[in-house]
Amino acid sequence: MFENKTILITGGTGSFGHKFIPMTLAKYNPKKIIVFSRDEMKQWEMAKLFQGDDRLRFFIGDVRDKERLYRALDGVDFVVHAAATKIVPTAEYNPFECIKTNINGAMNVIDACIDKGVEGVVALSTDKASSPINLYGATKLASDKLFVAGNSYSGGHSTKFSVVRYGNVMGSRGSVIPFFMSIKETGVLPITDERMTRFMISLEEGVELVWHAFEDMVGGEIYVKKIPSMKMTDLARVVAPEAKINVVGIRPGEKLHEQMIGSEDSPFTYEYTEHFKILPNINDWGSCPQRIKDGKKVEDGFIYSSDNNKEWMDDAALQAWIDDNYNQIGKI
Repeated sequence: MFENKTILITGGTGSFGHKFIPMTLAKYNPKKIIVFSRDEMKQWEMAKLFQGDDRLRFFIGDVRDKERLYRALDGVDFVVHAAATKIVPTAEYNPFECIKTNINGAMNVIDACIDKGVEGVVALSTDKASSPINLYGATKLASDKLFVAGNSYSGGHSTKFSVVRYGNVMGSRGSVIPFFMSIKETGVLPITDERMTRFMISLEEGVELVWHAFEDMVGGEIYVKKIPSMKMTDLARVVAPEAKINVVGIRPGEKLHEQMIGSEDSPFTYEYTEHFKILPNINDWGSCPQRIKDGKKVEDGFIYSSDNNKEWMDDAALQAWIDDNYNQIGKI
């Protein structure tokens, strides 16, 4: 699929980029991967990891800057849009900045990709875009809608847009596992609510979902990976068995459970072996056989959330994952 093709990844020095780039270089041997991001130090550090591989290019830029995007997209075949302002409290206290990146930036990416003749674009979304209660989730919902509608907005152009949505990435920088590991020696772990649950997905699974979206998409689909859930109290027990739990209360904008598919999406949602697919409810695309393929329609009112999940991660599975990934947890 990517053989001898050029891929650009916005926000490419983040956790996703650190996993997507080596996996894609190894499996597909693309002509070039362009890392487009605004942090020169993160680019410098990443470049050292891939020293000697001339398939990697680095481009300082911000998705808010359409002109810079146009220059970076010269000759690009595929785009992964991973750039975002994504820390919930940061978005709440800096709403204008969050909107500039997550909404205005999405619009710039869509316009630039259409005008530059990019073949396919996959945007990364979040569980927080489903029935959002915080600004970050609201901006990502708007972004999702923009990328879905981009397939119509593109008119006679051939650029296709789709979205992938997943929740808590295990071990990524700033996530709960490295946080708990960093403070477990204190003997106390803060839990916002003892009932809280979260989806558990690895970065490798996130990358594979993006690959699948590029291979499968007709345009406008939102792909949701089937992944296990876990209670935060159970996760805390595995990370620090001797630690006490301190219930601190839910923070502003935080949900008790993660939701990836809301009941409002159920009329347009189809189930597959390893994922769900939310089809667009515009232009009759929700009943398009080319988009549905071999999917099975979910029942009306279906909700996919971390508390009603059929699959749960047990202590042994989490401990095995921690053992296998110990040296990488919290590093990317």
